[in-house]
Amino acid sequence: MFIIGSGGHAKVILDMLLLSNSIVSGLWDDRIEKASVLGIPILGTIDELSSMQTSEKIIIAVGDNTTRKAIAKRLMPFSFANVIHPASIISKSCLLGTGIVAMANSTVNVGSTIGNHVIINTNASIDHDCQIGDFVHISPNVALAGNVKVGNGTHIGIGSAVIQGITIGENVVIGAGSVIVRDIPDHGVVFGNPGRIRKYRNE
Repeated sequence: MFIIGSGGHAKVILDMLLLSNSIVSGLWDDRIEKASVLGIPILGTIDELSSMQTSEKIIIAVGDNTTRKAIAKRLMPFSFANVIHPASIISKSCLLGTGIVAMANSTVNVGSTIGNHVIINTNASIDHDCQIGDFVHISPNVALAGNVKVGNGTHIGIGSAVIQGITIGENVVIGAGSVIVRDIPDHGVVFGNPGRIRKYRNE
């Protein structure tokens, strides 16, 4: 497997793979500031990888949703892996896309759908029948109650809570520790308890 990225997020994913005895052939990053991560070599830039032919599966280890989406587009011909920590709990009834990372102690309950290139970070909880779009980042200790919908490209900040049945639009940013009790439209920037829209990203 190849890992894209070499920062802190990549380090955590690499550690997950090594814990499960997966073979990691190397990392690729446009900013090569060191020779290796946890003893695994950084082999070159993403452009260099994109010009290769390889059967290795790839995981994009970049936390920022917009950057992760741009990298996925650059690497479209390649196959993407899911990296699931052995201490996570993923219901067998869930529908999973590709390029997903589910970190330690994360939970995805029955009937949920997880899109492509989604990050379910440490201790995050996604309850029953949730629908998570592509390129979403669910930060550590986030709790989504049942039947929550999250649109493509949305980032839910650390420690936030979302009550049942809420719809969160695309490209939304929810600040750390927010409590979401009403629907959020596309591009909203929300924080507080209860969470309120403070501005829109296109501003």
